[in-house]
Amino acid sequence: MTTTPPDVIRCAYAELIVSDLKASREFYVDILGLVVTYEDDEAVYLRAFEEYLHHSLIIRKGAEPALSVLAYRVRSEAELDVAEAYYRELGVQVRRVPKGTTRGIGEAVRVLDPLGFPIEFFYEAEHVERFTQRYDVHGPGALSRLDHFNVNTPDVPAARKYYEGLGFRVSEDIVDDEGTVYAAWMFRKPTVHDVALTGGAGPRLHHIAFATHERHQILHICDHLGAVRKSDQIERGPGRHGVSNAFYLYVRDPDGHRIEIYTHDYYTGDPDNPVISWDVHDNQRRDWWGNPVVPSWYTEASRVLDLDGKLQPVEERTETKEMDVTIGADGFSYTRADGAEQGFKLGEQV
Repeated sequence: MTTTPPDVIRCAYAELIVSDLKASREFYVDILGLVVTYEDDEAVYLRAFEEYLHHSLIIRKGAEPALSVLAYRVRSEAELDVAEAYYRELGVQVRRVPKGTTRGIGEAVRVLDPLGFPIEFFYEAEHVERFTQRYDVHGPGALSRLDHFNVNTPDVPAARKYYEGLGFRVSEDIVDDEGTVYAAWMFRKPTVHDVALTGGAGPRLHHIAFATHERHQILHICDHLGAVRKSDQIERGPGRHGVSNAFYLYVRDPDGHRIEIYTHDYYTGDPDNPVISWDVHDNQRRDWWGNPVVPSWYTEASRVLDLDGKLQPVEERTETKEMDVTIGADGFSYTRADGAEQGFKLGEQV
């Protein structure tokens, strides 16, 4: 590449296609507590309590659930020209999007990136009330901000190289002794990640994540789902990740889109921030307490639309899959990272 990449600040918003707007609104607003900026019969525009841009999530009614777009904010309006030139040199589909095409968002550049994902770059956005100190409406499970995207892609090293070309840095990864890379966490803002690259059939969206300030807010969301008899929407957790060190919860919306609630990761802003590599056989990498990863977490993800709103074909991963080599994923077996000890976890699971 001879063209300079756009100066990306952070992940900024996602748009999900949902089949039942009313049911999705109940999940995202009544249970997760996101703030409605605007809504009509076709879409609901949502934000978390600390956010002052118009939205960080759009749920839009459509025929088939899918990811419509992942958006990154760039440092200035001038970076849109940079983004357009950069992606035209890459040879992918590029579209200049007029201001207001997406409610609350200024002029933007949309691309179908080399990994097959619909990506938007924008700077200008409508400012709305920031609810940081609106404790009267926060609720005990308050979500503070959008934190990251996680995508499934068959070739993690190729995806990593692409994102490094955009100026992203790696905070952590999962590898094995043979050199297979199973996942990588990449950032622009000074946290563990803006996007995670998970090896698997793709392009698919694994999840989007919202941050909270405290662990108890995540626990409240679990209690809330239990109270309304929707505990089956809790897919995994609560727990603590080894990768990122964050406390986590994974829930599924009415269409199966996966949402992570996430807190307590760490600062990565120094220029010499070290990369942490995890052995794929270390059963504490995905859950610090050694709890099993449910099979759906490895195998299920949301389909992705192209720039014309059509479902993208999915390519299978040809390299070894993390689920197939992981000791501990069945919930019974357990091993130390050096492989010296292997046996069964205490207790029984049915």
